Amino acid sequence: MAGNDVTDLVERARKGDPRAVARLISHVEDGSPLLREVMAALTPYAGNAYVVGLTGSPGVGKSTSTSALVTALRAQGKRVGVLAVDPSSPFSGGALLGDRVRMQEHATDRDVYIRSMASRGHLGGLSASTPQAVRVLDAAGCDVVLIETVGVGQSEVEIAATADTSVVLLAPGMGDGIQAAKAGILEIGDVFVVNKADRDGADATARELGHMLALGESRSPGDWRPPIVKTVASAGQGIEEFVEALDKHRGWLEEHGKLTERRQYRASVEIEGIALAALRARIGDLRGDRRLSVLAERVVGRELDPYSAADELVAGVGA
Repeated sequence: MAGNDVTDLVERARKGDPRAVARLISHVEDGSPLLREVMAALTPYAGNAYVVGLTGSPGVGKSTSTSALVTALRAQGKRVGVLAVDPSSPFSGGALLGDRVRMQEHATDRDVYIRSMASRGHLGGLSASTPQAVRVLDAAGCDVVLIETVGVGQSEVEIAATADTSVVLLAPGMGDGIQAAKAGILEIGDVFVVNKADRDGADATARELGHMLALGESRSPGDWRPPIVKTVASAGQGIEEFVEALDKHRGWLEEHGKLTERRQYRASVEIEGIALAALRARIGDLRGDRRLSVLAERVVGRELDPYSAADELVAGVGA
């Protein structure tokens, strides 16, 4: 595909063509040789979407909550993108669950774009290409991008580096409050949602969560205090309050200059990831190179420590 084709693809994506958006995200996921050109073409149009990450243990109702959130956002006239990150198939590397069955009610809406992405062994609960996929949906005119993560526990904290607002979902009767504290998720949640609130123990779960948040890091006046919202996503209950909590957090971020700060941090993490991937590729190319073998021999022979050897290797990568 030539440069003119990339320009055409970006233009079609900006007009809401779902096939063009799908092709651009495929370039991202596949690490296409045209990826740099695609990202350069998208950059002038990105930076407008609000990114919300939804995380929590399997079974808390992330997909149902995401679908209910899409319905509420569409009622406000917003274009919505959804990236649902699934565990990878060990055979194909593709997403196991595909586009979520529970989100099929939005399948015919041209102002909703849903894409399942495979984590492909990436440990953070996200796909390594999630930031670039977010940029595609952002540039394609989505007002809000929802990222629903795999739900793998401790490594879910990566969502905090990817979203403007991080939502942690819990459900009664699953020991989620304690598990969340163990996983360190309490530290990254901006909004907490106790879903399936029609079940016994919902009030107790919300109370326990409130106590844990109160015992956490001390906050100064004016600091954001994460709200706890109770929902029954399958029935649409509490979703209005959920959206209101998201809006309040966005308002607080903008008022305190934290939104720009978060986005700059997100960009720094993305740049670092791309740079490290490029460095790993170059070092991988050196594996059959005599320079790496010589350094390994010197470490084994106790002539050189591994840190000094690594310094020499990195210094020689561009040489």
